[in-house]
Amino acid sequence: MQNSFASYVDRAHADSDSSLDAHPPLAVRIAMQVGQVSIHDFDTSVLAKVKTCLFDLIGCSYEAAEKPWSRQAMQMAAPASLGHTHSSNVANIIGMSQASSLADAAFVNSVMGHGLVREDMHSASISHLGVAVLPTLLALSQHQRVSGEDFMAAVVVGYEVGAQIGRALMDPHMARLFRPTGITGPIGAAAAGARLLGLDVQQSASAIGLATNTVAGFNQWGHTGGSEMYFHVGYASRNAVSSVLLAQAGAFGSPTALDGEAGLFAAHGKRDAASSVALFKNSPEILSVYHKPVPACNFAQTASQAAIAIARMQACVIERIVAITIRVPSAGANYPGCNFSGPYLHALQAKMSIQFNVAAALLMKDVTEANFDLLEDANLHRLLSITGLEVDPAMTLAYPTHQGGAVAVQLADGTRLEKRLDDVVNATADDVLARFRSAGLQRVGLTAMARTEALMQGLLQSDDAGQLAASLSG
Repeated sequence: MQNSFASYVDRAHADSDSSLDAHPPLAVRIAMQVGQVSIHDFDTSVLAKVKTCLFDLIGCSYEAAEKPWSRQAMQMAAPASLGHTHSSNVANIIGMSQASSLADAAFVNSVMGHGLVREDMHSASISHLGVAVLPTLLALSQHQRVSGEDFMAAVVVGYEVGAQIGRALMDPHMARLFRPTGITGPIGAAAAGARLLGLDVQQSASAIGLATNTVAGFNQWGHTGGSEMYFHVGYASRNAVSSVLLAQAGAFGSPTALDGEAGLFAAHGKRDAASSVALFKNSPEILSVYHKPVPACNFAQTASQAAIAIARMQACVIERIVAITIRVPSAGANYPGCNFSGPYLHALQAKMSIQFNVAAALLMKDVTEANFDLLEDANLHRLLSITGLEVDPAMTLAYPTHQGGAVAVQLADGTRLEKRLDDVVNATADDVLARFRSAGLQRVGLTAMARTEALMQGLLQSDDAGQLAASLSG
C-alpha cells in the first residue's frame, strides 16, 4: 500500500517550506496511518457504535425524506438506472425509488440525514460527522466492491480524522463564523473514502488535499434560519466522493493543503495547531460521538431535557409560570442562533434557539417535530417573553467534556421548580434502533426495513458492503 515516499517528495517539494522527507505533511501522515487501520484493531464497543451511527443516519433520513430541503436536494439529483456491477457509478438514495450518480446520491443522503437536526454530534469538534462520512461511504460502496470489514474500518477512520481536525482547528470564535462540519466533514469523509477503496498513500493524501480545498460554510444561517445549514453536509459528502474518485484516477492534491504556508490551518491563523493532530492517541473518536435525544441544536439538548423534567412535575402548571431562567455553557449561549427569543420566521430558527426549545418543552412536556409547529402559538410566546438565558461559569469550564444545562421555573405563588443536568443524556443505542425501526416501517415497510437491519447486523461478516446501500431504496 505504501508508495515510494521519495517520488512523492519530488512532486510535493514546492508546496512546503519544510523538509518533507524528515517531516511528512499532515495529509501524508494521515494517509500513512489510515491505510493500515483494521476494524480488528478495535473492541466490540467500537463495532457497536459504528452500527448505531448507521442506524441513526438511516432512521433520520427516512423521517426527513419529505422535508422541503430533502425534496429540494432530490430535485438536484439527476435520475439514473442502477447497473449490475459495482462500476456503474450509480448509487441508491435512502428511502427513495430513484437512484443517482455517486456524488448526487451522497449529497441527497447527507441532506436527509441532517434534515431533522437530530444527527449525531461530536462536541469537541462542534461537528456532525456521521452525516458527511456515512453517505460518502454508502455511495462509494456501490462503486467498488468492498467488504464489511473495510466499510466499518473506513467509518472509524472518517470520524477520527474529522474529529481530530476539528479538535485542533475549531474554537468558539471560529464557530461563530464558520460551520465546523463544513470544514471537518469533507476532510474526514475523504479520508474514510480513501480507506474504503484501498487507495495508496499518495492517492489518499491527494484525496485529503483535494477535499481540503472544498471546505465551506458560514454560520450566518444561524441568524436567519437559512436552509444552507442543511446543504453544508451535502456539499461535504459530494465533494468527498469527487475528491476520492479524482485521486483514484490519478489527480494530484497538495500534500500540504492542511498544514502548508497557504493551507487550511494557516488560512485560519492556526498553522502551529496542525502539529497537534494525531490519530487514535486515545480512545477512538467515534466513541465520543453522542446521539441526540431531541430534534434540535446540540446546544439546546441539555436545557430541553431539564425543561421536560420540570414540565412533568405535578406542580408545573403552565398558566402559573411567571419567570423562566436557563443556564448553559458560554459555547451554547454564543453559537449563532442559539441565544434567540424570536420572532421565528422559519422552523430552523426555532430548532436552534435554546429559549424556544425550553419554552416548547415546558408547554408540550417533550421535544418532537410537533413543537416546531408552534411558531405562532400565543402560550409559547408568553413563556418566551418571561424567559432569560444566562451563562453558567461551571458549565463553561466543564465544556466540551460535559455539556450541562439548567432550567428554573418560578410560579405565581413563589414556588421555584429547578432541574440541573451536568451533561446531556444521550439517546441510547436501543433508542436509536427503535427510531430506525419506527421510521423504516413508515417509509419503506416492514420487509425492506427488516432486510436493511439484517444486513447491518451482519455487516462485519459481509463480503459486499454495497448490499447495505442497495437495500436502502424505497
